[in-house]
Amino acid sequence: MFDDNDLAANDDAILMRIADLRQQHKDLDDAVVALSLGPQPDQLQIARLKRQKLVLRDKIAELEDRLTPDIIA
Repeated sequence: MFDDNDLAANDDAILMRIADLRQQHKDLDDAVVALSLGPQPDQLQIARLKRQKLVLRDKIAELEDRLTPDIIA
């Protein structure tokens, strides 16, 4: 079975992964803004980056859900 140390280590790994995904999300957001400011923005590339941001957002939400314990009411 798992002890508290294993669970804490797993939570730490999840938190580190969330931080990494948030940084990637911010980098994509910065890229979208930079592309949008150009004289002729590449709408296809912007749409691809936004889709990647949504995928990252879903992964972040999934990992955050793992950190929240299920409470049976």
